[in-house]
Amino acid sequence: MENQNQKLEAKSFSPSASWASSASSASPNRDSLLLTSIVLAGGMSSRMGQDKALLTVGGVPLLRIVCDVAIALCERVYVVTPWTERYQHLLPPECQFIHEVRRAGENEDKKKISNSPLVGFAQGLAHVTTDWVLLLACDLPRLQVEVLQDWVTQLNSVDNDAIALLTRHAKGWDPLCGFYRRSCLPALTQYIDHGGRSFQQWVAQHSVQVLPLSDAQMLFNCNTPADYNTICAQLL
Repeated sequence: MENQNQKLEAKSFSPSASWASSASSASPNRDSLLLTSIVLAGGMSSRMGQDKALLTVGGVPLLRIVCDVAIALCERVYVVTPWTERYQHLLPPECQFIHEVRRAGENEDKKKISNSPLVGFAQGLAHVTTDWVLLLACDLPRLQVEVLQDWVTQLNSVDNDAIALLTRHAKGWDPLCGFYRRSCLPALTQYIDHGGRSFQQWVAQHSVQVLPLSDAQMLFNCNTPADYNTICAQLL
């Protein structure tokens, strides 16, 4: 019954042509190596000042935009969040929720630490059964299905010792839009158990293969009101 409710309520907003064409023009990628996607929606949106997953672009919530892209690419889509009830009416039945458990503790310097995207990713990864998982943040309105599909075709050629396939920029990796091997979970869990919370620091400890990215704007994310205004202004 819950799935029926999700489907009915999801029809209450109208996707704009600008993003919907990208998500729907390609049929689901059934050559996806039985790929799973994890969409992270557990952030506090402190810089935005309100829940950015609920912000709409062309009338569609950011979380829905990202999930529709994931559905077009993957056999299974998990949404990891501590706020399941807040989002369940936004998403179609293809999306399954994983309740993110807030995990407090101390790092090696005895400083208090809490959750981070890395912790949410680990909790989602524990449910994955496919060899590869596509990790996506919920605030990426410019994702392009065709580019991601091209990246999927490269998974068969990733070096055996690489734990991930990611794009890279001047300051480091782009860890919240890329592919990870399920087999990295033990190393990830160990890092978190020792107080680690930084995606960049964890990834730097392992072999990662670089993805080509011709248009860096595809990974533009909405972290601040100025970012959101930029995205909305482009629709005018």
